[in-house]
Amino acid sequence: MTFAVLAVSVASYTLMQSLTVPVLSEIEVVFDTDQNTATWVLTAYLLSASIFTPIMGRLGDTFGKQRMLVISLAALSVGSLIAALAPSIGVLLLARIVQGMGGGVLPLAFGIIRDEFPRHKIGGAVSVISSLLAVGFGTGIVLAGPLTSSLGFRWLFWLPFIVTAIAAVVAVLVVPESPVRTPGRISILPALLLSGWLVALLVGLSEAPKWGWGSPRIIGLLVLAAIILAVWIRVETRVATPLIDMKMMRLPGVWTTNLVALLVGVGMYASFGFLPQFNQTPSSSGYGFGSSITESGLMLLPGAVVTFLVGLIAAPVASRIGAKTVVVFGSALGGVGMFLLAAFHDEKWQVIGSNIVTSAGIGLAFACLAGLIVAAVTPEQTGVASGMNANIRTIGGSIGTAVMGSIVTAHFLPDGFPKEIGYTAGFAVLGGALLAAAVAGLAIPTVSPEELEERLEMDPADGPVVRDDELSAART
Repeated sequence: MTFAVLAVSVASYTLMQSLTVPVLSEIEVVFDTDQNTATWVLTAYLLSASIFTPIMGRLGDTFGKQRMLVISLAALSVGSLIAALAPSIGVLLLARIVQGMGGGVLPLAFGIIRDEFPRHKIGGAVSVISSLLAVGFGTGIVLAGPLTSSLGFRWLFWLPFIVTAIAAVVAVLVVPESPVRTPGRISILPALLLSGWLVALLVGLSEAPKWGWGSPRIIGLLVLAAIILAVWIRVETRVATPLIDMKMMRLPGVWTTNLVALLVGVGMYASFGFLPQFNQTPSSSGYGFGSSITESGLMLLPGAVVTFLVGLIAAPVASRIGAKTVVVFGSALGGVGMFLLAAFHDEKWQVIGSNIVTSAGIGLAFACLAGLIVAAVTPEQTGVASGMNANIRTIGGSIGTAVMGSIVTAHFLPDGFPKEIGYTAGFAVLGGALLAAAVAGLAIPTVSPEELEERLEMDPADGPVVRDDELSAART
């Protein structure tokens, strides 16, 4: 029952990331707004989730993971209800901010699994939950068309409201409270600084395709983000109870895995975000298939299924050859899929086949990244470490989407659609990012499957899982 609640929670959160992607044009019409404002339906959710994911993870480590899981689910549910009833675009954007607070389900789910599950089931549970991050994103794009055409776009919020409300009630009844706590108070200043540099960075990246990368506003936002980031790191190293332990972030097993997560996020989110647009482009433009929202989503369905299936087998495979090997192979496989898409996209079967290859690779990498992070830190740091890892994937997605948008929209045809070369070059760049993730994965400390399993299964009372940097370096 606990696993079911966690799976539904993570799936609901990731679905909300992508359900609105294919229907932004309809939201623009319904609320009588412009394209830039409609795009903020995505950006507002992304910003809120980026800020609250590590914060909710840290609060869970301090005050109890089950308690904060219920609060996160309640935020998802309330935000979905407000969005379903929203009379204006402003209220819808507010609802998306509230929904973003539900990003805490990611680190909290990993923490609860580590604290409560039988030792021999931790690795498999972490892999399946991790795979749901990619599965949920792809499934949201697939479901958006049928739901909108049959029930209306507001049911994109009614259904998550019903599901997450039930999950919150069940979580109160069946999910046990975690016995592992991190003592100390939450420092307000680090949380504010974290919010500041994330807002500046993600707004700058999101708006760069529209304002131009050389725009003074974009440059100013990126410089401001760098300054606040530097101040935040300095403050975190000095406060008595840091929000994010910088010593933890410098562990070889943590920063290398986070770097891979960043690069995989670049490839995954951008590909899922732009493939529906490619498929929906009229064939009269010289490419695309003129697909409807439903048809373009169904073309991504096989990839979503494959992502989930490889997530199920990732843990057994990692137990034989090592999680690091799976991450490197999966990232490289995803890169190959993106290069195939860049080279061959004249027929639907080519797009579907390339997406299956990419999805299989990303599914393998995602399924093992969370396990590596969880195993690289002490049990009481599980929430904040996995929260930052999920957050870094989101930041990578923002970077990838912004870069892809700039490449695709660099040149237009007379009919107003982007030129094919924009998509070709963009897909190739995403393939390069995934190959870079494979190279970065080689730097992850090598840990034998037996040792990784032992560290995942270690009882919190047994003490720290990773003692210091020297031990991790020795293992490397």
